[in-house]
Amino acid sequence: MEKPPTTCPVEVAVKLIGGKWKIVILYQLAYHGPKRFNELRRIFPEVTQRMLTLQLRELEEDGIIVRKVYHEVPPKVEYYLSELGTSILPVLLQLQDWGLYYMEQKKTEPSPSQDMPST
Repeated sequence: MEKPPTTCPVEVAVKLIGGKWKIVILYQLAYHGPKRFNELRRIFPEVTQRMLTLQLRELEEDGIIVRKVYHEVPPKVEYYLSELGTSILPVLLQLQDWGLYYMEQKKTEPSPSQDMPST
């Protein structure tokens, strides 16, 4: 039985940009410009070559990034945000702001073990 298409916009967005690497790839391309594959590998040394390739292909298939091939020797390929992809910039800024807020809160709040009353 085939799953019916979702009508939840949040589910659609998470499907498109969710996962461990997509959002940080988009952040790099948005705020640091076009990147070659090996540049992204250096930025994210924890990601495997296979996973990075998969994430880039999915983002390209969904129209969020563009893969530009320069016909030269050696071959050069760059990835950058598409016009559609640039529409995610406000979301990335909000995520950055919330991440900074969260990090600040975690520094000032007591750890969960300190919140618990002693028994």
